[in-house]
Amino acid sequence: MFRVPSLLPTMAPQLRTVRRFKRDPVATQEALLRSLLQRAATTEWGHRYGFTDLLHQPRLAEAYRARVPIHPYDAFAADVSRLREGAADVTWPGSFRHFAVSSGTASAGKIIPVSEEMLHLNQRFSVGTGLQYLAQSGNGRFLLGKHLSLPGRIEEDPAYPGTWIGEVSGLVAEQAPAFFKHLHQALPNEVLFRPNWEAKLRAIVEQTHDMDIRLLVMAPTWALVLLRQLLAYHRERTGVRVDTVSEIWPNLQVFISGGVALSSYRELLDALIGQPTLDFVETYGASEGFFSFQDDLADPSMLLHLDNGVYFEFVRQEDLGRDAPPRVGIGEVEVGPRYAPILTTCSGLWAYPVGDVVRFTQTFPHKILVAGRTSEMLDAYGEAVFGEEARAALEVACAETGARVAEYHIAPRPAEGEAVPTHQWIVEFEAAPPPSDAFAMAIDRHLQAVNRHYQIRREAQAFGVPEVTPVPPGTFYRWLQSRGKKISGQTKIPRMSTERTIATGVVALLGNNA
Repeated sequence: MFRVPSLLPTMAPQLRTVRRFKRDPVATQEALLRSLLQRAATTEWGHRYGFTDLLHQPRLAEAYRARVPIHPYDAFAADVSRLREGAADVTWPGSFRHFAVSSGTASAGKIIPVSEEMLHLNQRFSVGTGLQYLAQSGNGRFLLGKHLSLPGRIEEDPAYPGTWIGEVSGLVAEQAPAFFKHLHQALPNEVLFRPNWEAKLRAIVEQTHDMDIRLLVMAPTWALVLLRQLLAYHRERTGVRVDTVSEIWPNLQVFISGGVALSSYRELLDALIGQPTLDFVETYGASEGFFSFQDDLADPSMLLHLDNGVYFEFVRQEDLGRDAPPRVGIGEVEVGPRYAPILTTCSGLWAYPVGDVVRFTQTFPHKILVAGRTSEMLDAYGEAVFGEEARAALEVACAETGARVAEYHIAPRPAEGEAVPTHQWIVEFEAAPPPSDAFAMAIDRHLQAVNRHYQIRREAQAFGVPEVTPVPPGTFYRWLQSRGKKISGQTKIPRMSTERTIATGVVALLGNNA
């Protein structure tokens, strides 16, 4: 019989690490910054910014901010090219063999070097998330079955033999411990790394249909696609219709989520999986590092991991447009404001903006919610609607009308004839609202209640009530396919855009003019 105490020797180091940074987050982060500067002092960037001298400054964090400016990707790209060619001691000691292709909604294929140490820390984070869940729940039955993940593909870079390139989830999967691959991993990497996305999903559902799957690790968006295909395959194979995944995988216990905000998809996943005792654990990471995890099943906010190779600084979102926006450390952040994280890492990123926006729900210990991307804002009419507000408005509208939303995209709709301009909300409903204006009105009321700029512009009739354009199930997936670009586990639907390129492309699939 499975016994939780038998895992205590494995869990102890992970739990001690978490206790340490929760107890003294400021000291933990400063010690990490000092270590990063010491180790990179003799690199090109170390000489450029005088890391050795910085280490002698009495107020290290302040001295670091004053001397090392924020480096967006463009300031880093030329050195990334050199690192891919094998250059050593440029941004970090030694050379790099692993590179992650960032596929975020605001990304244009940025290539992020990943050190061996960061790979190890990412793997430790992944294992630690499962152990933290075990410590919370005391339910170790998920360790008695198989675990299914949906990592992106990696491959040896044909242009730079001896180096590996792909999505960070694939790099971590390749580095998974041998015991995990042998005991828990549902499918070999040869299947998980297949280049054709549709063929990979088909192979996964065929090969896992009869397995005892107990844990899922994947983005909620792709989980919906995969699990629907699983239900369809079951009908195809057996001739029997089932409505929930739990009828195929009755022991499914936990869903570890990442990539996009879970809140928009949890109700859909609950209904699709149909397992009343299913637990959800949300994580937050990127190509640059793994940042936070949900340490309390009853609290949707995530504990910021402050000892995982990433030194954090933060810039208030309203300051992002300034030439040298003020940065604060972990000891100076406040609950409420939106911040853009600025990262310094053991992969040689120095004051690098990750492109996300977070909001602290508490400090000491520090917990966050991801509020969206720095690019996720609509301000065509002075309304300054952020991604987090739009997501919350959809959730309110769903609660009021009984609707369920699978995917969406929002873009300004210019004035046409005598009609005032507005926001067009293109929505793929899992369950459509009643045929009325109630859904749009609920969105409008919520945004006016939480966003003063939106309220003022609406009262001035600068723009009208949101225009909700429903699209059939699968429309956004067809739009992704229509672009002619490779689809992967990190591919995301951009939620908001000030341009109408995406809106036009999606609506064109309906045979209408955008």
